[in-house]
Amino acid sequence: MHHARLLSIATLSMVLIAACTTASAGWTYVPAPSMTPIPSTAGSAEPSASGGDNVVQISALGIKYEQSSVTVKANTSFQIAFDNKDAGVPHNVTLHQGDATGAELFKGAIFNGVETRTYTVPPLDAGSYAFVCTVHPTMIGTLTAQ
Repeated sequence: MHHARLLSIATLSMVLIAACTTASAGWTYVPAPSMTPIPSTAGSAEPSASGGDNVVQISALGIKYEQSSVTVKANTSFQIAFDNKDAGVPHNVTLHQGDATGAELFKGAIFNGVETRTYTVPPLDAGSYAFVCTVHPTMIGTLTAQ
């Protein structure tokens, strides 16, 4: 009886070790759904390379934003054309009041790169805001609305 119990424990241990050591390539992070709906881009023009008055370009590469600061027009809805250049790595853009620890005002959907998504952001009062990646909170930049 004692040997059967030890054999059962040993077998269960081997199964658990085998299950825990199986590795797969790439990220396995599955983000929670965004509270901010992804806007439909059907029927709308693609943002221009220059960004235009109501589109700002932000990109991520090497687990950091390539832009440290961007400027938008205050009190006007605008779009963020976010280019996630990190293959297989999840990123997004959130906007916070003041600095990265301020109240979250906008949260774009998290998605793996390489892909570009366009977020539509409601109007912001004139001032300084932080843009932050939810998955990598050390990714921070400054958005100024003027």
